[in-house]
Amino acid sequence: MRLVASDLDGTIVGRDNRISDRTVNAFRKCADAGIKIVFVTGRPPRWLGPIRDQLGHTGTVICSNGAILYDLKAARVTWSRALGLDGMFQAAGIIRRLYPAVRFAAETVEGFHLEPGFLQDGGADLLGEVAPAPLVQSLGPGSRVVKFLARVQDVHPDEFLRTVQPEVAHLVSTTHSAPSVPLLEMSAPGLDKAVTLAEYAASLQIEAADVVAFGDMPNDLGMLGWAGRGYAMASGHPAVRAAAARTAPPFEEDGVAQVLEDLLSGR
Repeated sequence: MRLVASDLDGTIVGRDNRISDRTVNAFRKCADAGIKIVFVTGRPPRWLGPIRDQLGHTGTVICSNGAILYDLKAARVTWSRALGLDGMFQAAGIIRRLYPAVRFAAETVEGFHLEPGFLQDGGADLLGEVAPAPLVQSLGPGSRVVKFLARVQDVHPDEFLRTVQPEVAHLVSTTHSAPSVPLLEMSAPGLDKAVTLAEYAASLQIEAADVVAFGDMPNDLGMLGWAGRGYAMASGHPAVRAAAARTAPPFEEDGVAQVLEDLLSGR
């Protein structure tokens, strides 16, 4: 074990945005043993507070499902891969034909853009100065979209993914990570967490066989399959548990910490 790659939400971070003391201690023991740590998340850079404040992590974070490399210590994007706007809007048209009530949003390297109605239940309060507007108006020619989002109501997240993914596969990579929200996350074609993690590991001269990875949702599938030891959380999505070669105890039982403790002790 030379590199630990972990998802955040549902894997080590709870709905309250907290990381357990046991998990914090397990990662600190890995660092003390000289093991590299990288967090691989669908979150944008502005939502990395838990790993900075609770874990004290100051290294690289792979954000936006592989579209961004972020230096947490320097607080800057060191690499990004954006979607082509033409392809993104083509995908939007296809999705709108399938689901006329769909609403879209876009994460860019610089910030966040969303259409009216994308957020419900007062969620707009979380966005501060962001003013909802059609993306064709708010995104300029130089906008670097790293994650394109589509949201509908009254559709199961898995059904939403199954319906849309094959229709837009030539334009975007599509996944989802919200267990109960029909929210699709789209990136540049061929891009996912596994692709960027593999490139990052190679930059450290670390092979897949020496990587331990943890995740719980469909956007983690590629990463878990690529790593020499990929662990699906027992509390995670059924498809992820079925596909992964290994299973970690559930999030509620500090499953990642349990596995790391065992690996560090040689069990």
